[in-house]
Amino acid sequence: MSEANFIILHPTNQLESSLCSKILKASDAITFHNSLKDYTPSAVHPLPNLAKDLGVKNIFIKDESSRFGLKAFKGLGTSYAVHQALQANQKIKTFCTATDGNHGKALAWSAKLANKNAVIIVPKHTTESRIRAIETENATVIRFDGNYDESCVYAEEQSKQDGWELIQDVAWDGYEEIPAQIMAGYLSMFKEMEDSLHQLPTPEIDIVFLQAGVGSFASSAVWYYLNRYGEDKPKIVIVEPYEADGILESFKQVRLSSSPGKQKTIMAGLNCGLPSAIAWPILQSGVDAVIRIKDDFAKAAMNLLYHSKGDDHAIIAGESGAAGLAGFLALQKESDFQPILNHLNINKNSNILFFNTEGDTDPEAFQTIISST
Repeated sequence: MSEANFIILHPTNQLESSLCSKILKASDAITFHNSLKDYTPSAVHPLPNLAKDLGVKNIFIKDESSRFGLKAFKGLGTSYAVHQALQANQKIKTFCTATDGNHGKALAWSAKLANKNAVIIVPKHTTESRIRAIETENATVIRFDGNYDESCVYAEEQSKQDGWELIQDVAWDGYEEIPAQIMAGYLSMFKEMEDSLHQLPTPEIDIVFLQAGVGSFASSAVWYYLNRYGEDKPKIVIVEPYEADGILESFKQVRLSSSPGKQKTIMAGLNCGLPSAIAWPILQSGVDAVIRIKDDFAKAAMNLLYHSKGDDHAIIAGESGAAGLAGFLALQKESDFQPILNHLNINKNSNILFFNTEGDTDPEAFQTIISST
C-alpha cells in the first residue's frame, strides 16, 4: 500500500447550485415509490458483535438486497427516472441503457412495470448469470465487445439511431437530466431513515462508507447529507476497486479523470472508468476521504456479513454490496491507511453506517466466495 491508494480531503460542506442539485431539491421520489405495489423500506440492521470485533461503538448496515425483488438498490433510480421520462413523453416505447448488471436489470424491471420495452447493452466481461437475470425481466440483451465506458457510448449511439429513450446512470456534457432523476430516486434510501439514524438536528452516525462506480449513488448520498445537515453531516468515505478508481484519480488530478487501472475487479457494479459529470462537483463538496481496495477485502467483508457472529443478522452481500465494509477492513488491516483513521477519528465511540447495495446478484460467484473459508 502507499499514499497513492487514498486521499484525505477537507470538503467545503457547501453545495453549489447546478441543474442536478435543483432536480434533487425539487424531487419527491419517495412519494412515487410509496405508490408502487412492491415498495417497502429496506431494513437497517445493527451489528453489535461485528462492531465489538472491529473496535467501534456501533455498526449499522442498510440492506438493499431485497429491494423490489431485484437484489439491489438500483430499482429506486430507474423506476423514478422512467416515471419522469413518461411524464414528459408518453409516446416512449423502448428504454435503453448500458450496464454491468444491476442497473440494466432494474431498468428492464422498470420498463416492464410501465408496459414498455427495454434494450440492455452489456460489456464483454458481464457474467452469464447477470445476463440471464436481465433477460428474466423480458429485456433484449445486446452483448458489446468493449468495457463499460465504451458500452455507454454505444448505448447512446443506438438510442439516437433507433429512437429509444436512454436511461443511463452516468452523466456527460449534454446528458444530465436523466442521470439526475436516477440520483433523485436514490434519495428514498436515505429518507427512509429519517425516523432513526437520520434524525434532526444531527445524525445518529459519525461516519458513512459509500462504495462508488460512476458515483451516482455516492453523490446522491453526499447531496442528501449536505442538504439535511450541512457542516454537521457525518464524515464520508468513498470506496473504489483498486483497478477502477476514477473518483480517486479525479481528486488526485483535481479534475474529472478516468481511472488508469485495468478495470478488472470482482466488484462488477463498481467497475467503471470515468465518473459521472454531475456526481463529481457534489463529491468535491462533501467527501472526507477516498480509498481504493483490492478484491480480497470485498471477499472478506462478504464472509463477515454472511457468517455473522452471535445474534448479528446474517446478511447476503454481493461483491459490490460489501465494498463499503471492505473499505473499513482495509483501513484497519493496512498500516498505510492509518492517516485516514486519524483524520476520521475512528475509535471505540464511533457509530458507522454501511450500505449493502446488492445481494447475491451473481449467485455462482457468491457461493464460491462464502464457501472459501
